Amino acid sequence: MVVDDAAFMRLMIRNILEEAGHTVVCEAENGLEAVDKYKQFHPDLVTLDITMPVMEGLEALRQIRKYDPFAVVIMCSAMGQKPMVIDAIKMGAKDFIVKPVQQDRVLEAVSKALGLENHKVGT
Repeated sequence: MVVDDAAFMRLMIRNILEEAGHTVVCEAENGLEAVDKYKQFHPDLVTLDITMPVMEGLEALRQIRKYDPFAVVIMCSAMGQKPMVIDAIKMGAKDFIVKPVQQDRVLEAVSKALGLENHKVGT
């Protein structure tokens, strides 16, 4: 599941994941929608923006992890949000990606979070 309030960012991450052979089962544009869709779709992995309207990414992370302590979540953040990224890791996020996202970094984080370290990027 790809969660970001910016449609172009959701599309960019979706394209990176799908081109690498992953399936994006759903998208959400805010934290509240992310929590609801997580409960509906039970995705293997979530990319979750930190700064969003309605419900921030950290609160969505908290609620998703409360619902499913084994949820695999990768946070996405802009430069300068280091304290929030540290909080997210303490709350159970598996990794973080700094925006603007880079294909290699997204795929590295996804492979690591899913335990696919031997997965070759772009294959």
